[in-house]
Amino acid sequence: MTGPGYWVHLHLEGERLGGGFLLTRRFVLTAAHCLPGLAVDDRVGIECADGQRAQGFVRQQDKEADLALVEVTARHRVTLPMPRADVARTGERWHGPYRPADDDARLSGVITADGRHRCTGGASIEALQLTTDQHLGDYSGYSGGPVEGVPDDPGAAPAVLGILMEQTPDRADGSRAANVLVAATLGEAMRRFDHLDVGHLIDVLRPPSLQERPAPPARFSGTEALLRQLDDWGERQVIDPAQVARLKLMAVERLIDRETGGGEGTA
Repeated sequence: MTGPGYWVHLHLEGERLGGGFLLTRRFVLTAAHCLPGLAVDDRVGIECADGQRAQGFVRQQDKEADLALVEVTARHRVTLPMPRADVARTGERWHGPYRPADDDARLSGVITADGRHRCTGGASIEALQLTTDQHLGDYSGYSGGPVEGVPDDPGAAPAVLGILMEQTPDRADGSRAANVLVAATLGEAMRRFDHLDVGHLIDVLRPPSLQERPAPPARFSGTEALLRQLDDWGERQVIDPAQVARLKLMAVERLIDRETGGGEGTA
């Protein structure tokens, strides 16, 4: 369930680096350019929206796609609600809950297109094109923040659609930037990082003592069967890859909540 506090500030030695957001209670997704000069295993501070502070380290980077994954250290337990994922639809409205500072504007606008995008780093990614209601000129401080869909029902919780990454230049004047932003989809991020692979996320739930010997065969059987079925449907094009990624993330979130005592239900 999406809540107001799943986004984070990333910082290093007191200097704010940029935004990010919790995909699970262990992993933060951000834009790679928000971690300048940092390499895999380098430490980074995490400040949650509710004031909680934790230590993390750079787990994986894909600089060509401008995406990075930060892992929360094991001694810190994040208790914030995790976001719900969804697939974006052209023409729908979006907003961004993350702001670089409290006096900065809250971003909102319309999803104008979805499809392939060539990143400045060279990778071709699945992305969203977003117009903004706020003509700020420079949106760089918002990089790494989540893009949420605006539900039709005012009482419904919004869902995360992607991660803000780039700003499109003004074609009439290359020295200026347009009020058009680019966001990578969550499906793209899931495909980029093996630490978001479902098998890995299930493994991190097992206590260390269980990792050294085979886990009880029925423990995750229901969830694993569902994940295999989703993969099969994706390969047969019954549902598209973005939907497969979204549904797999939802299934693993439910399993994580059950194993960590954050929710009830069966896999």
